[in-house]
Amino acid sequence: MKPGYIPRRAFLARAGGGIGAMALSSLLASEAQAQDPLAPKKPHFPAKAKRVISIFCFGGLSHMDTFDPKPELIKQDGVSVAGRKEFDTGGRSAPGKLMKSPWAFKNYGQCGMPVSDLLPHIGGCADDLALIRSMRSESNNHVPAVYHMLTGSILAGRPGLGSWVSYGLGTENQNLPAFVVMTDPRALVGGGAGNWSAGFLPSNYQGVQFRSSGLPVLNLKPPTGLSPEKQREQLDFLHQLNDVFLRERPQEQELSARIRSYELAYRMQSEATEAVELSKETEATKALYGMDKPETELVGRQCLLARRLVERGVRFVQIYSGGGVFDQSWDAHNGMVANHEKRAREIDIPVAGLLKDLKQRGLFDDTLVVFHTEFGRMPFTEGGTGRDHNPKAFSVWLAGAGIKGGTIYGASDELGYVASENVQTVYDLNATILHLLGLEHTKLTYPYSGRNMRLTDVSGEVIKPVLS
Repeated sequence: MKPGYIPRRAFLARAGGGIGAMALSSLLASEAQAQDPLAPKKPHFPAKAKRVISIFCFGGLSHMDTFDPKPELIKQDGVSVAGRKEFDTGGRSAPGKLMKSPWAFKNYGQCGMPVSDLLPHIGGCADDLALIRSMRSESNNHVPAVYHMLTGSILAGRPGLGSWVSYGLGTENQNLPAFVVMTDPRALVGGGAGNWSAGFLPSNYQGVQFRSSGLPVLNLKPPTGLSPEKQREQLDFLHQLNDVFLRERPQEQELSARIRSYELAYRMQSEATEAVELSKETEATKALYGMDKPETELVGRQCLLARRLVERGVRFVQIYSGGGVFDQSWDAHNGMVANHEKRAREIDIPVAGLLKDLKQRGLFDDTLVVFHTEFGRMPFTEGGTGRDHNPKAFSVWLAGAGIKGGTIYGASDELGYVASENVQTVYDLNATILHLLGLEHTKLTYPYSGRNMRLTDVSGEVIKPVLS
């Protein structure tokens, strides 16, 4: 132990008789209340789901080419829509010709859910999916649309969905982050870390980015020559100094969060390293996730990591498919076939493998899987071989805890241009996710800027027909 080092409670107690005792008592009381903001919390009502895995397809997954077949598009393929006032791209591009899907659809499962040839393995899980075909967004530009889906607002600076869940429920494992993010390493999603930021919530609830290979977090291993005992001594000394500072500034949330991040990083040195160690998984399990194929190895590794993390008590894991623009994501303005076939090959086997693995390990019934995107795509071309952004209609699906598998809810019009039946907003989807976690979305609030803020703003209804 360093010469002159005093354990922090003894340090405060020596601060001067009764004053020191009062300071110590006050600090311990505040520590008992705020020492661990990520401690498990009771939901508002009994929950179906304990944890969430979010798979986000950045760029705009085309609904009429994956989960929403349109026979009318086949009939009208090649018909020009130039000049027709009912079609609007928001000034982004000039509408070209109606374009049928290049892929055939097949009915899967006992429910007979149509899924295109792009995603046959996910289609094989149709009886576990609740497909919502009538989603709408508020922006036709990537960054505000992604923010809207993942933070509840088209504006930057709001807490991410995983941050709200961590704030509401805490975590089940104090040695791992409550909210883990895995991005596409080839390009960053639009809006970057703003999608998993804690926003105006305390920093404890921010998402922690994990890499999908190597050390999960940079600088996770201590420097060579630094023993665990010495490292513990250094952290305790920092605590001693910070405790004195916090005694005078008890509302200093950012410093408190920084102290807790140091402690979490220290504890993660053993548990996080073990959690991402895939060598102990069987070859059959790795193959289930597609880790034996070059095109599926990356997403397969991420999905397997997600399963291992939720298995160990992580509350919210978010995986991003695609980043950047155009061919780096699902943003198929040109070359629709090459773009979506490439992206679909990467995710189809891994996502289906995740669902199957969760089921065989007994995790499916209390894990919610969300498959979503920021908007859909237009039923007509931009004049070439791709489709422009379409916030007026798109599809998402849910699976797992509390979900009525084999369900199709809502519909877009006959061309897939606008959501026309049982229209659902981003607020409705997020209210449903919170509901499955036992959180009443109108009660999950945080005081900021003069009012109680919430993920669903001032609207949102639980989508009850997709619930079991």
